[in-house]
Amino acid sequence: MKFAFTEEQLMIQQTARDFARTEITDAIERDETSEFPYEIVRKLGELGFLGMIAPVEYDGAGMDTLSYVLAMEEISKADASVGVIMSVNNSLVCWALNEYGTPEQKEKYLRPLARGQHNGKLYIGAFCLSEPNAGSDATAQTTTAVRDGNSWVLNGTKNWITNGTTSELYLVFAMTDKSKGAHGISAFLVERNTPGFEILKKEKKLGIRSSDTCSLGFTDCRIPLENLLGAEGEGFKIAMKTLDGGRIGIAAQALGIAAASLERSVKYAKERRSFGKLLIDHQAIQMKLADMATELEAARMLTYEAAWRKDQHLPHSAQSAIAKLYASKIAVKAALEAVQIHGGYGYVQEYEVERYLRDAKITEIYEGTSEVQRIVIARSLLRA
Repeated sequence: MKFAFTEEQLMIQQTARDFARTEITDAIERDETSEFPYEIVRKLGELGFLGMIAPVEYDGAGMDTLSYVLAMEEISKADASVGVIMSVNNSLVCWALNEYGTPEQKEKYLRPLARGQHNGKLYIGAFCLSEPNAGSDATAQTTTAVRDGNSWVLNGTKNWITNGTTSELYLVFAMTDKSKGAHGISAFLVERNTPGFEILKKEKKLGIRSSDTCSLGFTDCRIPLENLLGAEGEGFKIAMKTLDGGRIGIAAQALGIAAASLERSVKYAKERRSFGKLLIDHQAIQMKLADMATELEAARMLTYEAAWRKDQHLPHSAQSAIAKLYASKIAVKAALEAVQIHGGYGYVQEYEVERYLRDAKITEIYEGTSEVQRIVIARSLLRA
């Protein structure tokens, strides 16, 4: 693994940093109102950030995973809500379509997803695996898909769906043969305007409030046979392979939250005086900042390694789990320390660090809880 970034990777990082500083300036207001950042996401699409790892031939940017990680950290540093919108579209939907889709599916769906728009309208995707009784245990799917003539008919409910109310395309996992367990799950592409598909309850959340999370309903939802992604029974494999890469994106989101927490804390410590001197001159504060910086750097290296292995087409399931586990842990810890360093000011909205703490917690939960990551890591040790 090389630790020196290429000129192109540094340019992408700087472009993302500049965009975050100049365009993502209303995070506090959107967090309060739970408003989806339509204009920001549209501009991300124009810059190629919604299809970073999609091939150029399908209007993607054709970039490597490490470039994607660098951009994700910068975007998430400004607003983790925008970061997760970008992550789901890139890591979960575009990647799965490119890896398992037919040429016809890629032409119809991957192209607008990579651009982030179709006919002048925002076009993003959602990944629909979780159900009311199938969260960490993804094999417990109760949503069904039954073949009927030239169609698949879907029935069931999905929940915790990021981009749920704003997407135009939904990657839905459903049971096609319950007797086969995990091998009886298949993946399907469902368009927003399909009869029988319904957007249900939008969730009110602790953090990442500006991203939309909702439940989805399928009632005799009929889709064409050609909207099966991959082969019948391959759904669980597709979901797990996709999540291996998705966890790298969430690790990068966590890096952004931790980096923002550190930067805000250093800035505040250089300005605030206590007991006759600046906070930064107190050894207790220096120790906190030093630990935050060290842990952030360690999390970066783990995330970079997972991204590098993915780019080299090497096994990266365990490395992705390790990166997500550690990066999410230090994001929560860094945000908590940022609140403590800010004291009373850390508890109020204006100084932003309370939002970092609320946003950080979800990185330990979605795309596999920290407990699930430990299971993945432990199983990799048992196989060694």
